[in-house]
Amino acid sequence: MRLLRPDPSHPFQIARFLSFSSFVLILSTAIILVIFVSNYAREIFFKKDTDFALLLAENLNHQIFQRFTLPTILGYGRVELKNPEQYKRLEEVIMSTIHSFHVLEVRIYNNQGEVAYATNKTLLGQKILDKSILKKTIQQRQHIFVLEKKISNLKALFTLNFPPQTVVLKTIYPLVAERTFGLKQRPIMGILEFKQDISNDFESIVYFQWLIVILFIFSFSILFLLLRSIINRAEELLLEKLKEKEKLKTELLRTERLASMGRMVSAIAHEIRNPLGIIQSTSEFLFKKFQKENNAQAKFLKAIYEESTRLSRTVNDFLDYARPKEPKQETVDLKQLVQKVLSFLQQELKDKKISIQIEGENFTCMGDKDLLYRVFYNLILNSIQALEQNQDKEKWIKIFFKPTHKEVHILDSGPGFEDKMLEKYFEPFFTTKDHGTGLGLAIVKNILNNHEAEIILQNHSLGARTIIRF
Repeated sequence: MRLLRPDPSHPFQIARFLSFSSFVLILSTAIILVIFVSNYAREIFFKKDTDFALLLAENLNHQIFQRFTLPTILGYGRVELKNPEQYKRLEEVIMSTIHSFHVLEVRIYNNQGEVAYATNKTLLGQKILDKSILKKTIQQRQHIFVLEKKISNLKALFTLNFPPQTVVLKTIYPLVAERTFGLKQRPIMGILEFKQDISNDFESIVYFQWLIVILFIFSFSILFLLLRSIINRAEELLLEKLKEKEKLKTELLRTERLASMGRMVSAIAHEIRNPLGIIQSTSEFLFKKFQKENNAQAKFLKAIYEESTRLSRTVNDFLDYARPKEPKQETVDLKQLVQKVLSFLQQELKDKKISIQIEGENFTCMGDKDLLYRVFYNLILNSIQALEQNQDKEKWIKIFFKPTHKEVHILDSGPGFEDKMLEKYFEPFFTTKDHGTGLGLAIVKNILNNHEAEIILQNHSLGARTIIRF
């Protein structure tokens, strides 16, 4: 026997199987219950019909005795149905009694089982009553009900429209005198038999059966679909968690690799910084000296100085990313901080003809003023560098302060971000520029994370939008 093993891609496979098995089991139980309820309903309907038939038989017995037997004995001395007047009188009594009771046929047998009266006169004088029935009614004084069907039970289950006389109830009842006439028990005058069409009642039973079946199937189908939807949703959530777990695992491995690389780079950068500082200061000193002397070698010293300065910034970026500084906790005026950054970049903004607009009410936050200064400096510098690509478009940077949401929005009219690369912009060493370390946004994100803030990159209709949410 093979065991059902769970598929990792479908963790609720066993639950699905069990839910389906449970549904089949419950549905089977429901069908058995439906059959039981339907049979019980059929018995109730049959009991109602037989009770009604018995009442009708008793009423006929009473009417025949009171309105026919007694007057006939008093008038004629004896009952003799071969007499047309007596027969007609009996027929009038029977017809008036069964009127509107859906009686198909009435027969009265004598004590020998011969037909003495029948609505179908061709049966008169015939001996067609079964001997066992004759014995039960005459000797044992029992009434008998016989169900005559022109359709099988299985076929009846799938028949919604019963033709007339499809199901007929035959009642056989001993006609008993209501007086003893001096005898120990009331004498039996004959045997009454009549048939009633109960097709409508059986049709109602079939409708009732189907109603129960449909209600059960519909109810359990809803429950099953609800259960399956819960399982599907749970599976989706679990798969999302598994994907998130895999993503976190990948991110953790990547972070560990970056941390290892960061420690190595930090150690190297730290070793490079001191000799690089000497090269930078020495080249600057020689450059200024040779420049005063109009020495032709000054241009080479200038190149050494500029490249050592650029390399020093790169080393500092590596160190800042590898060993992030723990932020101080002080009240920072954000608008004042941004204006300080803009003052430092004022000449560059003027040279590149970039207009600046600041809107919104100021708000403060708790953090490290120097680190937050670097955040806004890097972001505004990124916008300035992006606007260099705009040759024909108007160049502008707009900064919005939203104290209600504790947000600062930086918008520019640059080319915007590539939607597919939004997550990669924060990866260390990733850059779309021809120069740079690719650590700018990574450092910004680290600083903001240490301030329990977040950064969101978006595009708007005219360019890029950066949101800082404290």
